[in-house]
Amino acid sequence: MQPRPPIVTILGHVDHGKTTLLDYIRKTNLTGQEHGGITQSIGAYEVSTKIKGYQTDRITFIDTPGHEAFTKLRSRGANVADIALLLIDAKDSLKPQTIESIYHIKTANIPFIVVLNKTDLPEAKPEKVKTDLLKHEVVVEDKGGKIACVAISAKTGRGVSELLESILLLSSELHLQYDPQAPAIAYIIETKKSKRGVVVSCIIKEGSLKIADIVFAGSFKTKIRTLTGDNGKPLEKVLPSTPFELIGFSELPEVGTIISSIQSPKPTPQPQEVQPQPTLEIKALLSPQEEKKISLIIKANTQGSLEAILNSFASNKNVEIILHSVGDINNSDIFLAKSAKAIVIGFNTKPSTNVIDLAKREKVIIKTYNIIYELIEELTEVASILKEKEESEKNLKGEAKILASFIIEGEKIYGIKVTKGKANLGDSVELYRDKDLVSKSKIVSLRVRARPVEEVKKDQEAGVILSPQLDIHTGDMIKLVL
Repeated sequence: MQPRPPIVTILGHVDHGKTTLLDYIRKTNLTGQEHGGITQSIGAYEVSTKIKGYQTDRITFIDTPGHEAFTKLRSRGANVADIALLLIDAKDSLKPQTIESIYHIKTANIPFIVVLNKTDLPEAKPEKVKTDLLKHEVVVEDKGGKIACVAISAKTGRGVSELLESILLLSSELHLQYDPQAPAIAYIIETKKSKRGVVVSCIIKEGSLKIADIVFAGSFKTKIRTLTGDNGKPLEKVLPSTPFELIGFSELPEVGTIISSIQSPKPTPQPQEVQPQPTLEIKALLSPQEEKKISLIIKANTQGSLEAILNSFASNKNVEIILHSVGDINNSDIFLAKSAKAIVIGFNTKPSTNVIDLAKREKVIIKTYNIIYELIEELTEVASILKEKEESEKNLKGEAKILASFIIEGEKIYGIKVTKGKANLGDSVELYRDKDLVSKSKIVSLRVRARPVEEVKKDQEAGVILSPQLDIHTGDMIKLVL
């Protein structure tokens, strides 16, 4: 058995400084390379701390995306890692993704270190953070617990050396080792397509891999063509805890899949009840009314980003995803969007000039985004408006047009013709002028030829009295709701 460096995941709320910390450690400018300064896909980086006295001076960091949409990626990062850093802004204390990160760390059942960032600022409140952590059963050492807590400034580097040593100390207590003769086991943390082909980002945890090895990932088998380190330099061989990129697969394997030098036995297929899925043409025939949904075709630059977007809309019944895949937006996406009446969404991928021209000709909308929360917020808002419209129309009983108005015995009466559905005594009324909602009222009297009635159906005319009275013009439209 031989020692290996620890694999460390950095978890926490968006913009609390995870990439800035790694940036300082690596003495590079990762943050500047990210759109909006927010990490958009998982990355892994190996650093040499040059700290003596431990079995290794090297640490591999997994820099996980901070936004809530990347829940599964963060979860996978924690499961691959040996140690987690729970990074918290000492000014802001615990935020939603901080609490979510605590859940992931506990679920992964790995040791962790609490890292208080921005402690150099006068508004920092480290003691409040430690107290807030108690609510989530996270007890740091100076509160009587066993969890190390290190105060740092990721921007200035204050406390970073102490943090690195804390990681190496905890690593030595874990006795991290690997068997060089064991079959190779690596975890896929990201996949993407490039001009080089299918690129698979991995971290190896057991055995070793070298160029020309035959490896398996789920149902895929390939021969390794190239291995590249996190610094972009080619590698002949990778050993445990090394982050690397592998080229050889012809298709994108799933993020989170294990790459091994030994093929796993195929699981016994279980019988499943197959629900027939109608084609778009059949679906259109089955749904004569306009659907209150946004139909989307989603293209993303990486599998992880794509999965995060899909998870964000999984429970939203007002969003229908017609097609999703990794890669650039192409002509076939435009033609499918045309027939499905869908919007094409690109995340970190841009359409070519030819595709843009085709979309204009076919009157297909293309929307591109670089920051995931902007994509989610904008589409969720549109879906919410559609949902409100759908709920409103569920309660819609009918519509009527104002034909005339007159006064009888001091009462203002409106002559109406029901154009859709029906009108009942006691119905709530929404007054529309030029498709804009003007005001609301209620039917307190409903008559046909001076005879009181309870109901008036489509194409019938009637007189109504409303309370409160409204400023109604001939030609206005009223909607009758429950």
